[in-house]
Amino acid sequence: MAYIFSYFIGENVDGEQIFLSVSKDGLHWEDLNHGKPVIVSHVGDEGLRDPFLIRKHDGSGFVMIATDLRIANGQGWEAAKTVGSRNLAVMESADLVHWSEPVLVEVGVEGAGCVWAPEAIYEEEKDDYLVFWASNITLKGETERKQRIYAARTTDFHSFGEPFVFLERENHVIDTTMAYEDGYYYRFSKDETIKTIRVDRGTSLDPDCFEAVEVSVLQNLFGVEGPEIYWLKDRSQWCLIVDRFATDGGYLPLLCSSLSACDFRILEDSEFDMGMTKKRHGGVIEITDEEYETLKRDLL
Repeated sequence: MAYIFSYFIGENVDGEQIFLSVSKDGLHWEDLNHGKPVIVSHVGDEGLRDPFLIRKHDGSGFVMIATDLRIANGQGWEAAKTVGSRNLAVMESADLVHWSEPVLVEVGVEGAGCVWAPEAIYEEEKDDYLVFWASNITLKGETERKQRIYAARTTDFHSFGEPFVFLERENHVIDTTMAYEDGYYYRFSKDETIKTIRVDRGTSLDPDCFEAVEVSVLQNLFGVEGPEIYWLKDRSQWCLIVDRFATDGGYLPLLCSSLSACDFRILEDSEFDMGMTKKRHGGVIEITDEEYETLKRDLL
């Protein structure tokens, strides 16, 4: 048992591409490929941000989806939010080492200014994946743009159903990650207005069935984004990592015993090591010992 982390590192020349790290415990990370990008995009905006990695449910390999965006091109954040990419970047691999070239798939709704931070979750009952992302849009009757989480269903990450609003709050919301535990889907999302992480849960992926969960440690942790939640099997605990973007502090892990309790504890610096590279928004999944050894052998 081990873990892989896919991420980008920042708005420098090569930073908005996909990097990989591995870990045996999900808390101490080793950067692969000598800290250089493993996947580089030459399509669309020629950048890959916020990558999310998922193992195909049928066991045939892996899919990575990412934001098609490169701020280093010089167009700036305002352009990215209002007229930015409407596409997902999709890549596939059988072994986590060799990846297909990025393919762009348009999913943005009409008028959407961006398609940011896509993630996916498999739903057993429907035998498909719900893919969700943030889009900045002005709906009918509104006078200003607002960030909402949209979603669409797919079986292959290339053909998608009609997008719909999956999460909307009174404030702008971006950067959503999800996990399932004991009959509930839990959503961790960035409140883009006040810069904290908020939590809700639902008994299905129906957007109308979610209810807020009060988590004081997260509500009082300001200046963070890019939440990622994953299960640490050897510790029987959930790990939530959040990017301290406001202080340029890098990712910070928090542990909890169960999502129903959400009793998160912020780790001390001595309890984790995120590796040599300061990581930005990405995703973590569990891998086998064999996959870990292959990655170490072929990409170190």
